Amino acid sequence: MVALALKDVGATYGRRTVLSKIGIDTIDSGSMTAVIGPNAAGKSTLFKRIASLISGPGVVTLSGTERGDRAICYMPQDTGANAVLTVYESVLLSAKQGGGWRVQDDELEDIDRILKALRIEPLAFRGLGELSGGQRQLVALAQALVRKPDVLLMDEPTSALDLHRQIEVLGFVGDLARKTGMIVLIALHDLNHALRYCQNTIVISDGTMVTSGKTFDVITPDMLRDVYKVRARIETCSQGEPFLLVDGVADA
Repeated sequence: MVALALKDVGATYGRRTVLSKIGIDTIDSGSMTAVIGPNAAGKSTLFKRIASLISGPGVVTLSGTERGDRAICYMPQDTGANAVLTVYESVLLSAKQGGGWRVQDDELEDIDRILKALRIEPLAFRGLGELSGGQRQLVALAQALVRKPDVLLMDEPTSALDLHRQIEVLGFVGDLARKTGMIVLIALHDLNHALRYCQNTIVISDGTMVTSGKTFDVITPDMLRDVYKVRARIETCSQGEPFLLVDGVADA
């Protein structure tokens, strides 16, 4: 069982500190954690710091795995896809990262399974340059999942998808995390998605952590007023699912 812990984690660009004092005792195996906050709060920077793509103070500890650099996979919002490759080639290359180049039958089966689960099989032999933004996001997710990471960091992974596909993807990733024990951290702007799919939530604003904990305890009218500057409330639909209603901009 893997577990992720952050102790006073920060990040720097040159001499400038852009993230500081992020601390989480334990993020447990099989869970989805939303990372929320206003634009430029530091969500992407936190993911890059956890993935060791940038430096900074503090300690990121991942226990329960011996996979080293392959244990953590960062899926950026801007995928920067190589337009020369087909969808299948790009997912295959991702599967072979850090390993030998001989392709095994089980690897091809994994690719086929993931493309089918994400419903992008018909795109398999189309060039990445031919795809829409939403299709590229789904391919980027396939590239991440085929690596079978212990920790998946997803930066706005559904921003280019329609509502139906957003629900499909978030439900699929949540189910996969529970079945495999993968830890998922996901940066979201849609707080209703956080309420519905994420067991825990971390709130970041101005490069520091405001609060963290169980999602229903974190996303509150007080937090929304203080961090997002809106008047809002949490209601419950007839199926028992919570949802957020925004009444307007908070008074200054």
